[in-house]
Amino acid sequence: MIMFSSQFFSEISTIGLQQWNTLAQHDLFCRYEWLAALEHSQCVTHKTGWQPQHLAVYQDSQLIALVPGYIKSHSYGEYVFDWSWAEAYENHHLAYYPKWLSGIPFTPITGRRILTLELTDEIVEYICQVLQQAMTLKQWSSTHINFLTEAGHFSNTMMVRHAVQFHWQNKYFQCFDDFLATMTARKRKMIKKERNHISAQSLDIVWLSGDDISTEHMQGFFACYQQTYLKRSGHSGYLNWAFFNEIKHSMSNNIHLCIAYSNQALVAASLYLSDGDTLYGRYWGSLADYQHLHFELCYYQGIEFAIHNKLNRFDAGAQGEHKLTRGFEPVITYSAHQVAHPMFASAITDFIARERTHVAQYAEQCLTQLPFKDQ
Repeated sequence: MIMFSSQFFSEISTIGLQQWNTLAQHDLFCRYEWLAALEHSQCVTHKTGWQPQHLAVYQDSQLIALVPGYIKSHSYGEYVFDWSWAEAYENHHLAYYPKWLSGIPFTPITGRRILTLELTDEIVEYICQVLQQAMTLKQWSSTHINFLTEAGHFSNTMMVRHAVQFHWQNKYFQCFDDFLATMTARKRKMIKKERNHISAQSLDIVWLSGDDISTEHMQGFFACYQQTYLKRSGHSGYLNWAFFNEIKHSMSNNIHLCIAYSNQALVAASLYLSDGDTLYGRYWGSLADYQHLHFELCYYQGIEFAIHNKLNRFDAGAQGEHKLTRGFEPVITYSAHQVAHPMFASAITDFIARERTHVAQYAEQCLTQLPFKDQ
């Protein structure tokens, strides 16, 4: 019989970079550098509603698995929406918060959430048992694992929820025109018109990567990021300068900036990360309104970058049906949930079952809106 033990801890430094990354492997946003930057910059703390509470699993005193996790006092920055669940609790004079969440703060990107060299059903079952017990001992209303790749392992122990994102797939394109050639004439013309409009506004687009990104470049991006958040949401963004400055140094091999200049002045920028397979579009902002510039910096430039660097996939972030007409295809994402209260556990199970049917129908409908010739 396999004997496991476990421990929750509130700082990633308790484990340390080498041990953490040995288990995180190539999962970019689960690596020590990204998660540590969030903690060091105080973007994730009790005060921000993201209190680190990571789970370590041991076998015979040897660390074999890690689950990055947080105690949440709200549902902001998660991108798996459970506001209606929280409202139902409130209507019944029950506390939905605190809850525990395994996910990457402010980052709706699919990846492994159980970091281990070999994921087994025994490890998953043990972790689910630990989380179930913790809900009672720590008085969490629920536990959640968001944007996980290993959904099948959880189907017997947690409620698995489906959602839809839109990702671009590289189908052995040699250039952007190869990609456009797969589209209907009308959609091809629309994209060319949007891209030509950038040139007509006298905007110059520049890519910078790694050590070519100076502190001044990153500060310019950060000013754009804050300005856009202020305009859209009334606050300056979830992430602060300390975070961006740290990842600029600790993850320089993975970071890229796509910058728009007008008369040599930086007016907009997008921050990307990449691994050996995928380009991730993470954050963007602009200091002024330029027609179609968001599409250019966040989609078209990313597609060109992925083609040029022979990356298989481009994940441009959550939501956005407008991505469909620009060649991004629907993909199903997964999250897993446990709920302590029996009545709500039953109700949420029924809700998720009905929701899954609607999600499947929505994904099928999205396929009919793709711009490709064979659709």
